[in-house]
Amino acid sequence: MEQSQRAQRSLQHHPAKPAITDLFNLYLGRNSSQRPDDPGRETSNKLQKRVTAPFRELPPRDDQFIVDFDQLRAQFPDQDQVQSITESILISLIIQCSSHAPQSEFLLFATKSLCGIGYLKWDSLLPSLLSSVSNTDCQASTSAGPTSSPAPTVTTSNFHVSNSTSPLSAINQIGSPTQSSTMDQSTITHSSPAKPTGIVGTSSGTTTGTGTGTPMVSQPCHGSLRQLCCKIVLSALETNLKPLTHSVIFQQMIDWLVNWNQRPSGLEETIDSLRSWGLDTPLHEWMHLCLDVVWILVDEDKCRVPFYELLRSSLQYMENIPNDEAMFSIIMEIHRRRDMVAMHMQMLDQHLHCPTFATHRFLSQSYPSIPGEPIANLRYSPITYPSVLGEPLHGEDLANSIPKGSLDWERAMRCLRHALRATPSPDWWRRVLLVAPCYRPAAQQHVSMPGAVFSPDMIGEAVADRTLEVLRITNTESQFWQDWLMFGDIFFFLMKSGCIDFLDFVDKLASKVRGDPQVLRSNHVTWLLAQIVRIEIVMTTLSSDPRKVIETTKKIISFHKEEKGLDSAQGVLLDFISSSQTLRIWSFNPSVRELLNTDQLQKGRQIDDWWKQLNKERIDFVNLDEQTMGMFWVLSFTMARPACEAVMNWFTSAGETDLLQGPNMHTTERITIMRETFPLSMMFLSGLSFNMCLKLAYQLEETIFLGQAVPSIAMVETYVRLLLIAPHSLFRPHFTSLTQRSPSILSKSGVSLLLLEILNYRLLPLYRYHGKSKALMYDVTKIISMIKGKRGEHRLLRLAENLCMNLILSLRDFFLVKKELKGPTEFTETLNRITIISLAITIKTRGIAEVEHMLYLQPLLEQIMSTSQHTWSEKTMRYFPPLIRESLKGRMDKRVQAIQAWQQVEATVINQCTQLLLPSADPTYVATYLNHSFPQHRQYLCAGAWMLISGHPDSINSVNLGRVLRDFSPEEVTSNIYTMVDVLLHQIQVQQHGHSAQDLLAKAVSNLSFFIWNHELLPLDILLLALIDRDDDPYALRVVISLLERTELQQRVKMFYSNRSPEHWMNNQIPKRVELHKALGNHLSFKDRNPPFFDDIAARILPVIPLIVYRLIENDLTDIADRVLAFYSSCLAFHPLKFTFVRDILAYFYGHLPSKLILRILKILGSSSKIPFSESFVQLVTSQSPVTPPQDYYANLLLGLVINVLPSLSTKSRSESAESSTRGNVKPQAPPQPGSINTSDSQKAFYQNQDPGSYTQLVLETAAIEILSLPASPALIVSSLVQIVVHIQSSLIQSSGQTLGVPNSPVAGVAEQMGGGIGSGINMAGFVSKSGYSSQQLSCLMIQACGLLLAQLPQEFHMQLYSEAARVIKECWWLADGSRPLKDLDSAVGYALLDPTWASQDNTSTAVGNIIALLHAFYINLPQEWLETSHTVVKHLRPVTSVAMLRIAFRILGPLLPRLAFARPLFMKTLALLFNALGDVFGKNSQPSSPTEASEITDIIDFLHHAVMYEGQGGPVQSTSKPKLESLTLCSKVLDLLRPDVMHLLSHLRPDPNSSVYAANHPKIVQNPT
Repeated sequence: MEQSQRAQRSLQHHPAKPAITDLFNLYLGRNSSQRPDDPGRETSNKLQKRVTAPFRELPPRDDQFIVDFDQLRAQFPDQDQVQSITESILISLIIQCSSHAPQSEFLLFATKSLCGIGYLKWDSLLPSLLSSVSNTDCQASTSAGPTSSPAPTVTTSNFHVSNSTSPLSAINQIGSPTQSSTMDQSTITHSSPAKPTGIVGTSSGTTTGTGTGTPMVSQPCHGSLRQLCCKIVLSALETNLKPLTHSVIFQQMIDWLVNWNQRPSGLEETIDSLRSWGLDTPLHEWMHLCLDVVWILVDEDKCRVPFYELLRSSLQYMENIPNDEAMFSIIMEIHRRRDMVAMHMQMLDQHLHCPTFATHRFLSQSYPSIPGEPIANLRYSPITYPSVLGEPLHGEDLANSIPKGSLDWERAMRCLRHALRATPSPDWWRRVLLVAPCYRPAAQQHVSMPGAVFSPDMIGEAVADRTLEVLRITNTESQFWQDWLMFGDIFFFLMKSGCIDFLDFVDKLASKVRGDPQVLRSNHVTWLLAQIVRIEIVMTTLSSDPRKVIETTKKIISFHKEEKGLDSAQGVLLDFISSSQTLRIWSFNPSVRELLNTDQLQKGRQIDDWWKQLNKERIDFVNLDEQTMGMFWVLSFTMARPACEAVMNWFTSAGETDLLQGPNMHTTERITIMRETFPLSMMFLSGLSFNMCLKLAYQLEETIFLGQAVPSIAMVETYVRLLLIAPHSLFRPHFTSLTQRSPSILSKSGVSLLLLEILNYRLLPLYRYHGKSKALMYDVTKIISMIKGKRGEHRLLRLAENLCMNLILSLRDFFLVKKELKGPTEFTETLNRITIISLAITIKTRGIAEVEHMLYLQPLLEQIMSTSQHTWSEKTMRYFPPLIRESLKGRMDKRVQAIQAWQQVEATVINQCTQLLLPSADPTYVATYLNHSFPQHRQYLCAGAWMLISGHPDSINSVNLGRVLRDFSPEEVTSNIYTMVDVLLHQIQVQQHGHSAQDLLAKAVSNLSFFIWNHELLPLDILLLALIDRDDDPYALRVVISLLERTELQQRVKMFYSNRSPEHWMNNQIPKRVELHKALGNHLSFKDRNPPFFDDIAARILPVIPLIVYRLIENDLTDIADRVLAFYSSCLAFHPLKFTFVRDILAYFYGHLPSKLILRILKILGSSSKIPFSESFVQLVTSQSPVTPPQDYYANLLLGLVINVLPSLSTKSRSESAESSTRGNVKPQAPPQPGSINTSDSQKAFYQNQDPGSYTQLVLETAAIEILSLPASPALIVSSLVQIVVHIQSSLIQSSGQTLGVPNSPVAGVAEQMGGGIGSGINMAGFVSKSGYSSQQLSCLMIQACGLLLAQLPQEFHMQLYSEAARVIKECWWLADGSRPLKDLDSAVGYALLDPTWASQDNTSTAVGNIIALLHAFYINLPQEWLETSHTVVKHLRPVTSVAMLRIAFRILGPLLPRLAFARPLFMKTLALLFNALGDVFGKNSQPSSPTEASEITDIIDFLHHAVMYEGQGGPVQSTSKPKLESLTLCSKVLDLLRPDVMHLLSHLRPDPNSSVYAANHPKIVQNPT
């Protein structure tokens, strides 16, 4: 820095500077006598005379300038310094003299001449010139009249200052120059460029006595300067400039054009006066010159700058476009080519892509473009709006700017309406909505939030629409109550979260009701609004502005219907609800009293009278009649507190009793327990107001977790039912909410146990539904890490461990075992092993969803395995997904070392065990052993006991062994189990030479029964897991099967489940509590006094049985797996996630399961009436001989997804006539709504669809289960589905009697190709009427349904899809016909690549268009990992033989760019493939059938530039985006394969700064040129 400053100062005082300045002034006609203080210069006499000659009228001739300059230049030895000085002087003179025509002409001549002979360098001069001019513009625009800040002193202008009031004076100024003093170079450099000498058209008084002034460059001078610069640039472009110079010129030209109408402040009057004389002509001249420069730069013959740079420039967005044909021309060309790039970026039928909520994942289609924003904290957006270049964007400003009625608006409304029907988890709503602006703090009301996807206007509109939709259902259905309950739950949640503007919603709803007055026939809307009237923001709103409140209250009252309802609890509630609502509003806003009618007041008194007469001491909630139940529901809206007290009294009035002490209890401390009573039914709870449910849940928590007495099971069951009945409104993360109320609550005796029991046996699906399983796992892990090393904490640890097992196995997405990838895991050894299994199942059956998850996988595996010594068998590893298998296959099996370690300590351990475990052993030795034995010896206690038993369990002292194991820490017991398993399997191997295997197994099982059943010394679930993890031992699984077939275990399981129901929420009988010792055995219950609620040894094996089945199948023991499933089918019926288990095991072992075992697995699901299987599915899978499913089967399967899973379309097609179908969820016998979900099935409460979570998920997962169970190969299944997609429109149209359209294009022949659909086995009769859509709409939605279904299936199906799709495309007649002219092919491919939605309007859908739409619908639902094979379809299409096929290849993969850009290897692979496909047609050695010019594929050229820039930015391309060096390197390699003319257009995609504008501007290349 200091060196550059010194160099600059040396240049300012260089002796050449005044000489060169004088020379230029001479030729400019600005000569002045040499200053006396200038040092003498040794110059030639001729030159000296010319420089010091008296003032002359005319300057010398221009052609003499070079001779004079050459003589002057020769006097100074350092030519580089002379060059720098000359550049500086020339630039300052250009800025000063640009408005003087003769002077500017000379400067242009001098610049060209000096650069032409090499005295100046264009690549040095032009960036400096444009930078100086840019600074002049900036300073001119920031200077402002007489208030501007003082500026450095400048010399007097060499032009006469004219009277600014005369516009002609500006013209008269342009003439012969007057004398001027030679300006000091420092003054020129550092004074404001807005005040140069030679200013034209300035106001009078440009200087003051103090040397400060405020002169301003006028618009003509402003334009003249740019005009001169453009002329200089045009001259420079005739030579070969460096790419960096081209880039600088391009950016400056664009900046000038975009800001063409900006002018310095204070000049408006001058400009107006000039324009009144027609003096704005120079403005257009310089603009035209700028455009000439831009066109020359992007000219494809030279390709100095890629045309793509115009696509990402701000030129297309310029405001106040001048009325100029040339400007319009370039902007139109930019828009045309930009739209072509955007087309490559957007998927076919992209507006139909919308979250279905049929999977637990909400795949993100966009990533942050905000630098530094961590992806882990990103609010993923399941629906986004494409930018002008097709990239997905979202944000509050964007959502607010979308106009009603637009395609984006309809797409947003379609998504929201579907969400209100399909009830996704609150987690989704939180990701896409923000608090409405009216409820935000004042400081945030006008701040735009980047995380919003939907605007408050959208959500208000959608909720109002859903309200009317449910009203219409109510008017046509008898079973509507559940619809209102589910909608009310979501509505309460959204309103309480502040996402809905209450006043705006009431306005919208009132407007819609006025538009359809017949829709309001009942008081359900009043019931809905009464639910939220006690929410704080609603109360605040209704008690604020009196005028608004009266108006809003009138609208609310307008929804009241006072007709007498049905003689049911709901009828009573609806009859009284309007009175309850208005009285509540009156309570906090007395001004609405005048709006109350006498009927409402009378009903209010009736409620009070009924409550006063009721026996509040003991209301019999079990035997309530309809009238009483309805009145109590009304009471919950009117007086929630006394209603809560009545319910709490129901549980407490039964009294309390002392808990009976178990056999191990030797304490006099008293434990009080509540007597059991009946739990409250779901029917009763469903009618209570959500406000009361919140209060009741809070009070139940207070009693259950903070009360003195142990709560009754009925109370706990009621609490659980409350949470299940309103999953949106009442959910709370328990660890967080309870510790906030009482930080030490979990340290209270029994609270942790009870909470873990509730979570493990009741609320596991609810947490998964909310997406809170990972957070719960982290909370439970904290408990495990704290107590796994504490002595005697077996019951709590094993319960927490079992819960963690269930949580890990329930997670169907990538997860971290710790919130950060640092340090060892806090899991036990058992949990570490289960985590690997769970990750394997997830990755293989569902893939890895996000890019960052793929990056985290390897560190995660290393973190887990750093604390686990386990190795998996080859049979298990062969089913692992490759990502995990490759990471684990190098691990060393340490069992040999483990056995050697045992043999080294065996003598010592046996000696200790002999003293401890002999029947006559000294009881005091127990304490000695616990206090003095070494840890490395204690871990072999069970192994030593095993050796001593030797088939005679009665030969050891089980009491001492039990005492020691119970005093061990849980971690030590786990270690004992794993070492004992290794030792016993080793012993069987050693002893097998002299004994039969059957005897050895019987002996081993007998000994294990001693540990498990006879004396209950070890936890069964951990022992079974330890055994199956040694499945490569020939005896391990045989021991497991023998244990599972033991009568002790089967009787225990049968006894536990005989008195229970899998649907625990339906059991309204008085619960029976099992004694602690009987439920958990000696080991877990020793010294513990807290009674169990739901826990039992039989319940603990629920997560273990599926893992055993997995291990048996891995070892090809499918018959035994079938037997195990038969034994434990009643047990698995209680598995909270049995549906997920069935789906996952079919996918994990797809292709390796015999049909008999598949049937057995399907039977786990229980009654088929509860699972929406297809009508013919059961016949297909139960047939004695394999049956090939007909096309009708697949078509009906897709139709079910269209009706029950895909969001319904809210607009009708053009072909749809005036007929209108009722909008709403209606039953099949009524006119169906497009995409409506059958209310008899879908509108079930969450607790009836806990697994997988919602009806849409159930339908989609059931369809996947059907496909995975079919006796048909993936090739046959995919072929059938693809044929349906290819022929769907022709089949639907011809089945409805319509005719196919015949457009003026070769694609018209598609009718011949697709006509085969009618004879292909698809019977489409009735499909259209079933769906409620037109045939055009249905054909497009069937494509979407097919893509969604295929994305749920294993990767075997994906590869078949790619192969089949490529086959269909290549066999298209117009692509296969090589004789077709190029024009016809272009027309055909243009038709084929239309959105099927648009093509279907004219009945001209094509096979290619449908197939690509299918691929895009498939891609949009794929997880990131499974996109790894997405390019396979293009591989099948190669070698590409025509431009038409090339466009198809780019159209297939182009829309994947936003997702591929974040996965570097996949992006590079796909980019290389696209270049290779380009090389097939435009390669050096390629010989296409029809030669094509490179100019025909400018859209592909632009897209390739866009792809590289998008990946470099990591999101939507900005003006500052730069490509990544690795991408440029790859492009450089593949470019060499292309024809020279195509390579030329892509030449900037190289890392060479001498040929690429991108490389020249790349910071890495600039810093490291090598």
